Amino acid sequence: MPADATALRALVFLADEFHITQRRMKTAQQRMHELLDRGGVSEEEVQRYLSAINDYFRSFEREIRAHLNSLDGRLAKAYQVQFNLTAERAVAVKRMEATQAVIAAAGRVGDEAR
Repeated sequence: MPADATALRALVFLADEFHITQRRMKTAQQRMHELLDRGGVSEEEVQRYLSAINDYFRSFEREIRAHLNSLDGRLAKAYQVQFNLTAERAVAVKRMEATQAVIAAAGRVGDEAR
């Protein structure tokens, strides 16, 4: 077996942890299991398998990166909304305190006028 058999076997089992639906990758995965079980994997077969692995998982990685970028953008908007609402609440609390001070002062003046 041209490639490091232990590393190749570990890669195959690592890929097994994913639910693979793409036909080419699924076929490559099954084929590599068969070859490893027989004990004979040529360099050409290893390269074919690595090509399938790289094509599939790099595509998968691009999808995940795009999703993460989308989530990061949405989180940034959510954080900005939270910041704005917190600031708006602080202003409302100050207005409430000022309003209550006016009401309390009016009550004192009314009490003194009686």
